[in-house]
Amino acid sequence: FMIATAFLSMWISNTATTVVMLPIALSVTELLTNDEDGFTAGDRNFALSIMLGIAYAANVGGVATIIGTPPNTVMAGFVEQEYGIQISFFKWMLLGVPFSCLMIGIIYVILVKFIYPNGLTTLHNSRDIIGEELAKLGAVKKTELRVMIIFALTIFLWVSRGFLNEAIPFIRLTDAGISMLAAFALFTIPFKFDSGNFILNWEDTVKLPWGILILFGGGLALAKGLSDVGIIKFVGEMVSSAGLNALFVMVVLVVIMLFMTELMSNVALVAIFCPVIAGIAKGLGLEVLHLVIPVTMAASCAFMLPMATPPNAIVFASGYIKVHEMARAGIILNIISILIIIIFALLVIPYVF
Repeated sequence: FMIATAFLSMWISNTATTVVMLPIALSVTELLTNDEDGFTAGDRNFALSIMLGIAYAANVGGVATIIGTPPNTVMAGFVEQEYGIQISFFKWMLLGVPFSCLMIGIIYVILVKFIYPNGLTTLHNSRDIIGEELAKLGAVKKTELRVMIIFALTIFLWVSRGFLNEAIPFIRLTDAGISMLAAFALFTIPFKFDSGNFILNWEDTVKLPWGILILFGGGLALAKGLSDVGIIKFVGEMVSSAGLNALFVMVVLVVIMLFMTELMSNVALVAIFCPVIAGIAKGLGLEVLHLVIPVTMAASCAFMLPMATPPNAIVFASGYIKVHEMARAGIILNIISILIIIIFALLVIPYVF
């Protein structure tokens, strides 16, 4: 469940991923409720682990790609607009995929082996439930096949954009251009040409999360305003004159971001703090990305409270989790994620960027 959730979250909204995975997890959990020994303590721990595992995997899975979670996109847009730094899809994956894989492994071990051990060996009839869910889907439809092909081509172009631009210089692909091309294809490729039916219709755009785009644009406008009035430069000069240790500042900023995002929107926090953090990086004599990226990654590692991220809230609503149970696992994972982010900031980020 965690691997499937994380993989989906790399490419689509972590909220949508959690909504897709939760009903299947609930069906599997109900097997334990209805078995001969009832809902035992081990069964309860299994239910807790699978619900928390889905939420946490959706959060960290999004870190794997530049489009996997909105904070990544906000940060990439900011550094490109203000500093002309382009973060390629492939380069980010060199950082994000190892981080996500490592965190998923750690989350699994912490949940299943230490905090909520269940002692279960096999889940009877679980294979039947998965089979039933697959049967409900039926055969692959023509529209689904077309979407899969477009999706696979989009991922291929994102990952190989740098190589394709070098091999065919006159194309000059961009991540945004590839995204627009894929969206355009979904609206223009017909599945019933004679009746004029297409994969997507204009009415489907109503369902898009336009609020994220407005928030994203507002963040860029705020960053531009802070830069133009000299606040970013002022912050940088203040930090440089204070003579603070760069590692200490990095740890403090990562901790502040991670624990603030337990209570506030991580997208809004990244939009607000990115310009300030960039100024601090300049004041410390660091590359902007070497400080902005760790703080952005921390924004997706909120594990303690239901309101921290939509996946946390969705699994909390399942009824299997209490706040103190999420907080018990979350505080440990928060501390571990801080350590992992700092290690990546020191050993991986300088070599990738």
